[in-house]
Amino acid sequence: MSNILVIEDKESMRKMVAQTLMEEGYTVETAADGPEGIEKAKGKPFDLVITDMKMPDMDGLDVVSSIRNINNETAVIVMTAYGTIETAVSAMKRGAFDFLAKPFDTEHMLLLVDKALKSQRIVAENEVLREEIDQRLGMGKIIGKNEKVIEVLKLVQKVAVSDTSVLLQGESGTGKELFARAIHDLSPRRNKAFIAINCAAIPRELLENELFGSERGAYTGSVARKIGKFEIADGGTIFLDEIGDMDIALQAKLLRVLQEKTVERLGGTKTTKVDTRVIAASNSDLKEMIDQKQFRDDLYYRLSVFPVTIPPLRDRRDDIPELAEHFITRYCREMNKKPKTLSKEALALMEKYHWPGNVRELENSIERAIILCEGKKIGPEHMAIRLSTNNEIRLREGAGLKEIGAHAQAEAERAAIMRVLEQVRGNKRRCANVLKIDYTTLFDKIRRYEIDAKR
Repeated sequence: MSNILVIEDKESMRKMVAQTLMEEGYTVETAADGPEGIEKAKGKPFDLVITDMKMPDMDGLDVVSSIRNINNETAVIVMTAYGTIETAVSAMKRGAFDFLAKPFDTEHMLLLVDKALKSQRIVAENEVLREEIDQRLGMGKIIGKNEKVIEVLKLVQKVAVSDTSVLLQGESGTGKELFARAIHDLSPRRNKAFIAINCAAIPRELLENELFGSERGAYTGSVARKIGKFEIADGGTIFLDEIGDMDIALQAKLLRVLQEKTVERLGGTKTTKVDTRVIAASNSDLKEMIDQKQFRDDLYYRLSVFPVTIPPLRDRRDDIPELAEHFITRYCREMNKKPKTLSKEALALMEKYHWPGNVRELENSIERAIILCEGKKIGPEHMAIRLSTNNEIRLREGAGLKEIGAHAQAEAERAAIMRVLEQVRGNKRRCANVLKIDYTTLFDKIRRYEIDAKR
């Protein structure tokens, strides 16, 4: 179980916090002031430190700085009876995970402790994954510390070492090709070719020629032999993006290649053996296309031996600041512009926007902002995104049913929670019982929909 250090000068509060944590199974040590707490942190590693803000000799802000200097992986929660926004901001700038205003509900504290420890574990796992990837191929292209992205990276590492076919699923703009390249780069095939083909961008006749090649005279205008991409990628990897757009007749030929490991050029009579790993990707629901007779079920099962779903950007909003910083640095360098930073208002807008175009749309927005921004700060006026209100996502024109449904569900949940909270006079425990959800789920939704701020 996690090790927690509680630093609090008031004995009654110190004992209450420690006892509450120990009853939940945590290993807890206490300190009566900042210097004592710092000495204990130097002596052994702690997963989490909970410290009071106002203490003799050393205040909570100095404790946060010292703890983070000793071990940057230790999460810190600051408690204070002086719950001002300025104090919270100062604590966050020093590296605190969150802010707990006294008096507080012990269940709220436990929820915050759980979140801090989970966040700390995710960061640690991400660092391990990054180090492993960097050591093996010097790759730091996949940006993200979100739990869902970490899970995808773990799957990528596991499947990379085999020759298994992989099906990458996810919305347009989520970075499927980047993950495909990561699989190739982590595989024993890394020193061979990685060939990417967008099946949606090439007409059926030309796609067949691109994939399998052709002999001289195979069609009008064919004046020389053409080697197909499967042959070029022999020993390496071929990435078939937007596989759902491949013509149904061509799917049959692809299936044969996958089963027999041979290709036959257009106009040819001989077969050529190929050892090419296939990674496919689609933003369409291939199972639904099978029902509509638009995609072969035998090809689907051959391709989806190991399916991996890439999360949309709206489900990994905590990665937005890091992604934005990456693209700002990149485009400032490419355009020979002085370094720029995002204003708080621009970042807040980005974190609330629904990003239907995912990471690709974010990249395009940053590129546009770098062109328009002449100062050091990128503001909302430089971003090509708009919200209808501060707390509500405007559905884009032509939004799909899933997007419309998600938006409607969020609005209905927000309204229901506010109505029940009003009925129970703000009692969150009773509200959770009425809505038939657990307290943690309710608390997460209250924070997500910013209901407390509205009240």
